[in-house]
Amino acid sequence: MARQGLFGSSLIKKYWMALTGLFLIGFLVAHATINAMIFFNDGGITFNEWAHFMGTNLIIRTVELVLFAGLILHVVDGLMLWRQNRAARPVDYAFAKHNANSKWYSRSMGILGTLILLFLIVHLWHFWVPSRNIVGSLEPYGSDAAGRENLFALMVQVFSNPAVVVVYVLGCFSLFWHLLHGFKSAFQSLGLNHRKYNGFIAFCGAAFSIIVPVLFAAMPVSMYLGWIK
Repeated sequence: MARQGLFGSSLIKKYWMALTGLFLIGFLVAHATINAMIFFNDGGITFNEWAHFMGTNLIIRTVELVLFAGLILHVVDGLMLWRQNRAARPVDYAFAKHNANSKWYSRSMGILGTLILLFLIVHLWHFWVPSRNIVGSLEPYGSDAAGRENLFALMVQVFSNPAVVVVYVLGCFSLFWHLLHGFKSAFQSLGLNHRKYNGFIAFCGAAFSIIVPVLFAAMPVSMYLGWIK
């Protein structure tokens, strides 16, 4: 009999993981698109315009709350599933052939998710917290050429530290492995898998898992190397 918990049975937990995961994937697309505005290389004017819109639009601010709720649900549900799976087989088989049954990253989603969560906390502290005037503000960074708050200047400062750049690149590396399994797994958990379409879903998942983390990693690297000013 399936064990019960905060979100119901194991099957329900997997549904929650899939739904919140797909929601967060949608957020990654929007976040990567807006951040990519730095590549206009116009002193941050285009990026700051979009950042200002995201920070002042009432609908976006409301979605922000939904996003945090989705993230918390995803993390809590993931930890519950990990604990439940560990409890189901507390002692590993002495001669278990893991590689024959699954990829290492599919067995390490809990660890990868934890690393991403720690990275996300660092990221929020660097940018979201001051931009929302929770601790500090963007006032010390002045205004850009269009007179808007200069979040871009904060990015330049943060990514001038090579240690921070390394942390962000490692965070993106963890995100790659997490997405590589999670994207396809979400469709399977929701029953949206069919041998006619599985190849296409796997291809889209692999492409997404590469493009988005590479794009995120390219931002701090480009700013540190002075390619973006």
